[in-house]
Amino acid sequence: MSVSALLLSDSRFPAGGHAHSGGVEPAVTAGTVSDLASLETFLLGRLRTAGLVAAGLAAAACACAGRAGGAERSGGAGGAELWDLLDAEADARTPSPAQRAASRRQGRALLRAARVAWPDDAGLAVLAVSSATARVNAGGGPNAGGRRAGGGGAGYLGGAHHAVVLGAAAAAAGCSVRDAARIAAYQSVAAAASAAVRLLALDPMRATAVLARLTRDVDLIAECAAAAADGPLEELPCPSAPALDLLAEAHIRAEVRLFES
Repeated sequence: MSVSALLLSDSRFPAGGHAHSGGVEPAVTAGTVSDLASLETFLLGRLRTAGLVAAGLAAAACACAGRAGGAERSGGAGGAELWDLLDAEADARTPSPAQRAASRRQGRALLRAARVAWPDDAGLAVLAVSSATARVNAGGGPNAGGRRAGGGGAGYLGGAHHAVVLGAAAAAAGCSVRDAARIAAYQSVAAAASAAVRLLALDPMRATAVLARLTRDVDLIAECAAAAADGPLEELPCPSAPALDLLAEAHIRAEVRLFES
């Protein structure tokens, strides 16, 4: 993995990931996660569902980034259309409105950071322009969410989904499709483990040991996601996680919460 890939996967990359628990906070509130053993079970389930979905989308976005940037440089509309199609696939795989809104907030933050880090990347530029145009045309503010009706590069409100931006940023950083998938899979459990340490006052070293035991699973998920990156977008991995959806909807309605999601 390149140094740029390490930078992108580092929690210190200023993309706002520290504000999201990946469902751990509502799971702690519900009593589902209460110690290291239950945390490991939760992380493995999250990796095999939401993690696989994110890894597949990130891998596909990384593969699409070159085509989107090339279309923009040639004056074609294909770049925006590619991002629109991929964003629609992300929406279809995120049934919870709370999770969709959180994903788009994270995507906006990551896109801002990525454009500062790699300002000349054409794929990121197309992604940013498509999102901004959609918000202006619809009169939406920064918290708007959802897709505009219509095709042909209509864009999406509220910013692109986080996994899509992550794949585009990975391409801008010179990462491979497998790197993009690996980063997404790793982030799906690393951020949640970090949140659990803060919420339950767990021993950080033992929580890191939990992550270490999941490395083989992260690699397997990344390989599965990368293998689907060049296929039809509608055939990207789509395992469901109803429990995570329900936790997300309960969390957004909580009167007191530490994390945004």
